[in-house]
Amino acid sequence: MNIVRSYSNWRRYRETVSELNRLSQRELSDLGIARTDIPSIARQSIG
Repeated sequence: MNIVRSYSNWRRYRETVSELNRLSQRELSDLGIARTDIPSIARQSIG
């Protein structure tokens, strides 16, 4: 994997984590997401 792709994936991961962390517990619950699931979901977004 090249450096540009690695950096792009890292940025997408961080953006996803940040966006999901900004949601309230109620909003996450409405989406069926537990706060502890956020890193896993973010990893899936780059896969």
